[in-house]
Amino acid sequence: MSKNRLFALCSLLVIVALALTACGTSADPWENIGTEENPIIFVAVPSGETERVLASFQTVADMVYADTGLVIEPFVATSYTAAIEAMCADVPQAHMGALATFAYVLAHEKGCADAALVATRYGSASYNGQFIVRTDSGIEAIEDLAGKTYCRVDETSTSGWIIPSIMLKAAGIDPDADLGGIVDAGSHDAVAAAVYNGDCDFGTTFVDARSTVEETYSDIMDVTKVIALEPDIPNDGFQFRPDFPADVKAALVAEFLHLFESEEGTAAMNEAYQYTGMEEHDDTFYDAFRQILDAAGVDYASLTD
Repeated sequence: MSKNRLFALCSLLVIVALALTACGTSADPWENIGTEENPIIFVAVPSGETERVLASFQTVADMVYADTGLVIEPFVATSYTAAIEAMCADVPQAHMGALATFAYVLAHEKGCADAALVATRYGSASYNGQFIVRTDSGIEAIEDLAGKTYCRVDETSTSGWIIPSIMLKAAGIDPDADLGGIVDAGSHDAVAAAVYNGDCDFGTTFVDARSTVEETYSDIMDVTKVIALEPDIPNDGFQFRPDFPADVKAALVAEFLHLFESEEGTAAMNEAYQYTGMEEHDDTFYDAFRQILDAAGVDYASLTD
Protein backbone atom coordinates (compact mmCIF):
# COMPACT_ATOMS: atom_id res chain seq x y z
CA MET A 1 0.00 0.00 0.00
CA SER A 2 1.38 3.41 -0.97
CA LYS A 3 2.06 6.05 1.67
CA ASN A 4 -0.65 8.29 0.19
CA ARG A 5 -3.27 5.52 0.34
CA LEU A 6 -2.19 4.63 3.88
CA PHE A 7 -2.46 8.26 4.94
CA ALA A 8 -5.91 8.53 3.35
CA LEU A 9 -7.08 5.39 5.14
CA CYS A 10 -5.82 6.62 8.51
CA SER A 11 -7.50 9.98 7.95
CA LEU A 12 -10.77 8.24 7.16
CA LEU A 13 -10.53 6.17 10.34
CA VAL A 14 -9.93 9.31 12.42
CA ILE A 15 -12.95 11.01 10.83
CA VAL A 16 -15.15 7.98 11.55
CA ALA A 17 -13.93 7.84 15.15
CA LEU A 18 -14.67 11.54 15.65
CA ALA A 19 -18.11 11.10 14.14
CA LEU A 20 -18.88 8.21 16.47
CA THR A 21 -17.68 10.25 19.43
CA ALA A 22 -19.90 13.15 18.39
CA CYS A 23 -22.88 10.82 18.14
CA GLY A 24 -22.13 9.50 21.60
CA THR A 25 -22.10 12.98 23.17
CA SER A 26 -25.46 13.82 21.63
CA ALA A 27 -27.10 10.61 22.82
CA ASP A 28 -30.19 10.77 24.98
CA PRO A 29 -28.95 11.13 28.62
CA TRP A 30 -32.07 9.29 29.79
CA GLU A 31 -31.49 6.23 27.63
CA ASN A 32 -31.25 3.12 29.82
CA ILE A 33 -31.47 5.28 32.94
CA GLY A 34 -31.22 3.18 36.07
CA THR A 35 -28.69 0.71 34.66
CA GLU A 36 -25.07 0.10 35.67
CA GLU A 37 -24.01 2.03 32.57
CA ASN A 38 -26.33 4.98 33.28
CA PRO A 39 -27.25 4.98 36.99
CA ILE A 40 -29.75 7.35 38.58
CA ILE A 41 -27.68 9.97 40.40
CA PHE A 42 -29.32 10.95 43.70
CA VAL A 43 -28.13 14.09 45.55
CA ALA A 44 -28.68 14.66 49.26
CA VAL A 45 -27.99 17.85 51.20
CA PRO A 46 -25.57 17.91 54.17
CA SER A 47 -28.21 17.73 56.90
CA GLY A 48 -26.04 15.65 59.20
CA GLU A 49 -22.77 13.74 59.23
CA THR A 50 -21.91 13.06 55.59
CA GLU A 51 -20.74 9.49 56.16
CA ARG A 52 -23.90 8.55 58.05
CA VAL A 53 -26.24 10.17 55.52
CA LEU A 54 -24.43 8.59 52.57
CA ALA A 55 -24.31 5.14 54.16
CA SER A 56 -28.02 5.29 54.91
CA PHE A 57 -28.95 6.37 51.40
CA GLN A 58 -26.71 3.65 49.98
CA THR A 59 -28.67 1.14 52.03
CA VAL A 60 -31.87 2.57 50.57
CA ALA A 61 -30.37 2.37 47.06
CA ASP A 62 -29.48 -1.29 47.63
CA MET A 63 -33.06 -2.02 48.69
CA VAL A 64 -34.44 -0.26 45.61
CA TYR A 65 -32.14 -2.30 43.37
CA ALA A 66 -33.18 -5.56 45.03
CA ASP A 67 -36.85 -4.78 44.44
CA THR A 68 -36.78 -3.04 41.04
CA GLY A 69 -33.40 -3.66 39.40
CA LEU A 70 -32.90 0.13 39.17
CA VAL A 71 -29.39 1.35 40.00
CA ILE A 72 -29.14 4.49 42.15
CA GLU A 73 -25.86 6.19 43.03
CA PRO A 74 -26.30 8.58 45.98
CA PHE A 75 -23.91 11.35 46.98
CA VAL A 76 -24.00 14.13 49.56
CA ALA A 77 -23.40 17.61 48.16
CA THR A 78 -20.95 19.94 49.87
CA SER A 79 -23.69 22.54 50.40
CA TYR A 80 -27.34 23.24 49.71
CA THR A 81 -26.30 25.44 46.79
CA ALA A 82 -24.14 22.66 45.35
CA ALA A 83 -27.13 20.30 45.50
CA ILE A 84 -29.23 22.78 43.50
CA GLU A 85 -26.44 23.19 40.95
CA ALA A 86 -26.20 19.41 40.53
CA MET A 87 -29.92 19.20 39.74
CA CYS A 88 -29.83 22.23 37.46
CA ALA A 89 -26.72 21.49 35.39
CA ASP A 90 -27.31 21.39 31.62
CA VAL A 91 -25.92 17.88 31.65
CA PRO A 92 -27.52 16.60 34.88
CA GLN A 93 -25.08 15.93 37.68
CA ALA A 94 -28.08 14.65 39.67
CA HIS A 95 -31.30 13.20 38.28
CA MET A 96 -33.20 13.35 41.55
CA GLY A 97 -32.56 14.44 45.09
CA ALA A 98 -33.62 15.13 48.64
CA LEU A 99 -33.48 18.92 48.55
CA ALA A 100 -34.37 20.90 51.67
CA THR A 101 -37.54 22.99 51.48
CA PHE A 102 -36.12 26.36 50.43
CA ALA A 103 -33.50 24.73 48.23
CA TYR A 104 -36.32 22.92 46.42
CA VAL A 105 -38.27 26.16 45.92
CA LEU A 106 -35.17 27.71 44.34
CA ALA A 107 -34.50 24.69 42.14
CA HIS A 108 -38.13 24.60 40.97
CA GLU A 109 -37.97 28.31 40.18
CA LYS A 110 -34.99 27.53 37.96
CA GLY A 111 -37.05 24.85 36.22
CA CYS A 112 -34.97 21.85 37.23
CA ALA A 113 -36.84 20.12 40.06
CA ASP A 114 -40.40 18.87 40.59
CA ALA A 115 -41.71 17.63 43.92
CA ALA A 116 -42.88 14.02 44.02
CA LEU A 117 -42.70 12.83 47.62
CA VAL A 118 -42.82 14.80 50.87
CA ALA A 119 -41.37 13.35 54.04
CA THR A 120 -43.39 12.83 57.17
CA ARG A 121 -41.99 12.66 60.65
CA TYR A 122 -44.21 11.04 63.21
CA GLY A 123 -47.23 11.57 60.99
CA SER A 124 -46.62 15.24 60.18
CA ALA A 125 -45.67 16.70 56.80
CA SER A 126 -44.32 19.85 58.44
CA TYR A 127 -41.58 20.55 60.96
CA ASN A 128 -40.22 23.35 63.15
CA GLY A 129 -36.91 25.02 63.65
CA GLN A 130 -35.37 26.33 66.84
CA PHE A 131 -33.03 29.01 68.19
CA ILE A 132 -30.43 27.52 70.53
CA VAL A 133 -27.92 29.13 72.90
CA ARG A 134 -25.65 27.96 75.69
CA THR A 135 -27.53 27.65 78.95
CA ASP A 136 -24.96 29.87 80.70
CA SER A 137 -25.14 32.61 78.04
CA GLY A 138 -27.70 34.79 79.78
CA ILE A 139 -29.70 34.93 76.54
CA GLU A 140 -33.40 34.34 77.11
CA ALA A 141 -35.21 35.58 73.99
CA ILE A 142 -34.71 36.56 70.36
CA GLU A 143 -34.64 40.23 71.40
CA ASP A 144 -31.40 39.49 73.32
CA LEU A 145 -29.56 38.43 70.16
CA ALA A 146 -28.54 41.90 68.92
CA GLY A 147 -24.76 42.07 68.68
CA LYS A 148 -24.38 38.31 69.13
CA THR A 149 -22.55 35.96 66.77
CA TYR A 150 -24.79 33.63 64.77
CA CYS A 151 -24.08 30.15 63.41
CA ARG A 152 -26.49 29.29 60.59
CA VAL A 153 -26.56 26.26 58.30
CA ASP A 154 -26.21 28.27 55.08
CA GLU A 155 -28.09 30.97 53.20
CA THR A 156 -30.54 28.56 51.56
CA SER A 157 -31.46 26.56 54.68
CA THR A 158 -35.12 27.03 55.55
CA SER A 159 -34.99 26.44 59.31
CA GLY A 160 -31.29 27.33 59.52
CA TRP A 161 -31.57 30.81 57.97
CA ILE A 162 -34.63 31.81 55.91
CA ILE A 163 -37.29 31.62 58.65
CA PRO A 164 -34.92 32.73 61.46
CA SER A 165 -33.92 35.84 59.49
CA ILE A 166 -37.60 36.74 59.17
CA MET A 167 -38.09 36.24 62.92
CA LEU A 168 -35.04 38.34 63.73
CA LYS A 169 -36.41 41.20 61.63
CA ALA A 170 -39.78 40.87 63.39
CA ALA A 171 -37.92 41.32 66.70
CA GLY A 172 -36.30 44.50 65.39
CA ILE A 173 -32.93 42.94 64.61
CA ASP A 174 -31.48 43.35 61.13
CA PRO A 175 -29.50 40.13 60.61
CA ASP A 176 -27.23 41.89 58.10
CA ALA A 177 -26.39 44.87 60.33
CA ASP A 178 -27.23 44.19 63.97
CA LEU A 179 -25.41 40.91 64.67
CA GLY A 180 -21.84 40.35 65.77
CA GLY A 181 -21.15 38.13 62.77
CA ILE A 182 -22.61 35.22 60.82
CA VAL A 183 -20.85 31.88 60.35
CA ASP A 184 -21.98 29.25 57.84
CA ALA A 185 -21.57 25.95 59.67
CA GLY A 186 -22.74 23.86 56.70
CA SER A 187 -25.14 21.47 58.47
CA HIS A 188 -27.59 21.36 61.36
CA ASP A 189 -25.44 19.12 63.53
CA ALA A 190 -22.45 21.40 62.94
CA VAL A 191 -24.52 24.38 64.17
CA ALA A 192 -25.49 22.49 67.33
CA ALA A 193 -21.86 21.55 67.97
CA ALA A 194 -20.69 25.13 67.36
CA VAL A 195 -23.11 26.55 69.92
CA TYR A 196 -22.13 23.83 72.41
CA ASN A 197 -18.43 24.67 71.94
CA GLY A 198 -19.01 28.40 72.26
CA ASP A 199 -17.92 29.14 68.70
CA CYS A 200 -20.97 31.38 68.36
CA ASP A 201 -23.55 32.85 70.70
CA PHE A 202 -26.59 31.30 69.06
CA GLY A 203 -27.62 29.09 66.18
CA THR A 204 -30.70 27.83 64.38
CA THR A 205 -31.50 24.25 63.44
CA PHE A 206 -34.45 21.94 62.94
CA VAL A 207 -36.00 20.47 66.10
CA ASP A 208 -34.07 18.79 67.59
CA ALA A 209 -30.79 18.60 65.71
CA ARG A 210 -28.91 18.48 69.00
CA SER A 211 -29.85 14.82 69.36
CA THR A 212 -27.77 13.95 66.28
CA VAL A 213 -24.54 14.88 68.08
CA GLU A 214 -25.32 13.45 71.54
CA GLU A 215 -22.87 10.60 71.00
CA THR A 216 -20.08 13.18 70.82
CA TYR A 217 -21.54 15.75 73.22
CA SER A 218 -23.48 13.67 75.75
CA ASP A 219 -24.52 16.70 77.84
CA ILE A 220 -25.55 18.96 74.95
CA MET A 221 -29.19 19.04 76.10
CA ASP A 222 -28.03 20.51 79.42
CA VAL A 223 -25.27 22.77 78.13
CA THR A 224 -27.54 24.31 75.47
CA LYS A 225 -31.18 25.37 75.52
CA VAL A 226 -33.94 26.42 73.14
CA ILE A 227 -35.08 30.05 73.44
CA ALA A 228 -37.59 30.14 70.57
CA LEU A 229 -39.35 27.84 68.13
CA GLU A 230 -40.00 28.61 64.47
CA PRO A 231 -43.48 28.30 62.89
CA ASP A 232 -44.51 25.23 60.87
CA ILE A 233 -42.40 24.64 57.77
CA PRO A 234 -43.41 22.18 55.01
CA ASN A 235 -41.14 19.15 55.05
CA ASP A 236 -38.46 18.36 52.53
CA GLY A 237 -38.74 15.24 50.39
CA PHE A 238 -37.69 13.67 47.10
CA GLN A 239 -37.72 15.59 43.83
CA PHE A 240 -36.98 14.72 40.21
CA ARG A 241 -35.72 16.61 37.20
CA PRO A 242 -38.74 17.65 35.08
CA ASP A 243 -37.38 15.65 32.13
CA PHE A 244 -36.96 12.46 34.19
CA PRO A 245 -38.72 9.56 32.39
CA ALA A 246 -42.27 9.30 33.74
CA ASP A 247 -42.39 5.49 33.85
CA VAL A 248 -39.15 5.18 35.84
CA LYS A 249 -40.26 8.01 38.14
CA ALA A 250 -43.55 6.22 38.84
CA ALA A 251 -41.71 3.01 39.64
CA LEU A 252 -39.37 4.80 42.06
CA VAL A 253 -42.18 6.68 43.81
CA ALA A 254 -44.04 3.41 44.36
CA GLU A 255 -40.88 1.74 45.61
CA PHE A 256 -39.95 4.49 48.09
CA LEU A 257 -43.45 4.32 49.55
CA HIS A 258 -43.15 0.54 49.68
CA LEU A 259 -39.91 0.76 51.68
CA PHE A 260 -41.77 2.22 54.63
CA GLU A 261 -43.80 -0.98 54.84
CA SER A 262 -40.72 -2.80 56.17
CA GLU A 263 -38.72 -2.25 59.34
CA GLU A 264 -35.47 -2.28 57.37
CA GLY A 265 -36.63 0.38 54.90
CA THR A 266 -38.06 2.61 57.61
CA ALA A 267 -34.86 2.31 59.65
CA ALA A 268 -32.68 3.31 56.68
CA MET A 269 -34.82 6.35 55.87
CA ASN A 270 -34.92 7.35 59.53
CA GLU A 271 -31.16 7.03 59.85
CA ALA A 272 -30.57 9.28 56.85
CA TYR A 273 -32.99 12.15 57.45
CA GLN A 274 -35.27 11.09 60.30
CA TYR A 275 -38.05 10.27 57.79
CA THR A 276 -40.72 8.05 59.33
CA GLY A 277 -42.92 8.07 56.23
CA MET A 278 -43.58 9.81 52.90
CA GLU A 279 -46.60 11.18 51.06
CA GLU A 280 -47.13 11.93 47.37
CA HIS A 281 -47.36 15.69 46.71
CA ASP A 282 -46.72 17.88 43.70
CA ASP A 283 -45.29 21.40 43.70
CA THR A 284 -48.53 23.00 44.93
CA PHE A 285 -47.75 21.59 48.38
CA TYR A 286 -45.23 24.42 48.77
CA ASP A 287 -47.50 27.29 47.68
CA ALA A 288 -48.40 28.29 51.26
CA PHE A 289 -44.69 28.48 52.08
CA ARG A 290 -44.12 30.71 49.07
CA GLN A 291 -46.86 33.02 50.35
CA ILE A 292 -45.00 33.35 53.66
CA LEU A 293 -41.82 34.25 51.80
CA ASP A 294 -43.64 36.77 49.63
CA ALA A 295 -45.35 38.39 52.65
CA ALA A 296 -41.99 38.72 54.38
CA GLY A 297 -40.44 40.31 51.30
CA VAL A 298 -38.00 37.49 50.68
CA ASP A 299 -36.87 37.91 47.08
CA TYR A 300 -36.11 34.23 46.58
CA ALA A 301 -36.52 34.47 42.83
CA SER A 302 -33.45 36.73 42.61
CA LEU A 303 -31.33 33.93 44.06
CA THR A 304 -31.97 31.85 40.95
CA ASP A 305 -30.18 34.28 38.62
